[in-house]
Amino acid sequence: MHIAELALSLLLVGIIVVSLLSNVVVLICFLYNADIRKQVPGLFILNLTFCNLLLSASSMPLTLFGVLSNAHPGGHVFCQVVGFLDTFLTTNSMLSMAALSIDRWVAVVFPLSYHSRIRHRDAVIALAYTWVHSLSFSVVAACLSWVGYHQWYASCTLCNNRAINAKTQFAIYTLVLHSLTFLLVSVVLCVTYLKVLKVARFHCKRIDVITMQTLVLLVDIHPSIRQRCLDEQKRRRQRATRKISTFIGTFIICFTPYVITRIVELFVTEPFNPYWGVLSKSLAYSKAACDPFVYSLLRHQYRKTCSDIVNRLMQRSSLNASRHQQENGKIGKTEEVRKVRMSKEIMKNEEVETRPTN
Repeated sequence: MHIAELALSLLLVGIIVVSLLSNVVVLICFLYNADIRKQVPGLFILNLTFCNLLLSASSMPLTLFGVLSNAHPGGHVFCQVVGFLDTFLTTNSMLSMAALSIDRWVAVVFPLSYHSRIRHRDAVIALAYTWVHSLSFSVVAACLSWVGYHQWYASCTLCNNRAINAKTQFAIYTLVLHSLTFLLVSVVLCVTYLKVLKVARFHCKRIDVITMQTLVLLVDIHPSIRQRCLDEQKRRRQRATRKISTFIGTFIICFTPYVITRIVELFVTEPFNPYWGVLSKSLAYSKAACDPFVYSLLRHQYRKTCSDIVNRLMQRSSLNASRHQQENGKIGKTEEVRKVRMSKEIMKNEEVETRPTN
């Protein structure tokens, strides 16, 4: 095995493991915490988690198999089904990220009217649109036999296995697909999150002005406390910028290489480096491993839920251990009582035997 194939295989294994574990933890938190289930963003996160789990269990292992064996994974029909799922799940997850960004934008820009603007009914309608949007492109590709095993990406995905005269149609389909998924979602993420950042910076400036006025009035304040307040102002500004950069940056970094490669592939005849194709596909897969941390597990509510679950499990284990110790203690006490009784009976028998007879 070539060193590049080994490195790509290890990368895929890491992505699969992290994606499965992290998305399962998000799903457990959603089922455990009733407050998360009541929130509107919880529906979008549940849909995103569902897509990531299915993608991690279907497309990723077959890509790993293709890298290791350099062979077609499964039969033709099986590969078409996996390619259909790959297109559907990837498109659905992208649109779910766009829905989450719109939800955050409404919550930050219109905080007083958020609950009247974004309701569970609106979230269900948005999710229905994401499913219809994703299914439409996936069904078209499946009906026109544009899904199958692609050697450049070592995976079951979009590919043109038909005659040469269908190349133009496939190119139009690919450009429309990426325009209405990747490009559309990129624009929505940038517009909504940059507006959220603008509002966050405005509130930070207001807080900074109030803080500075307070520090001026408090003449006798200790210099260390003053410096701590100034450091907190700096961290507050950096925290908002870092969060927005994470939302937009992970999407761009993970999907851009793969999308550009798919578009360049339409206009070249000679195959490019196959390792680059698998690497770009692996980067797209890595978004499924990043999403649980970006949207869920790093938030306070999910971290508190995880700690509650762990504490509950630890308490159960400690209770079981204490019960086991109590049972062992009772058994030990029973044995001691039995031994004392036996010793008393032996002593009585000895006294009877040694008693003088008349």
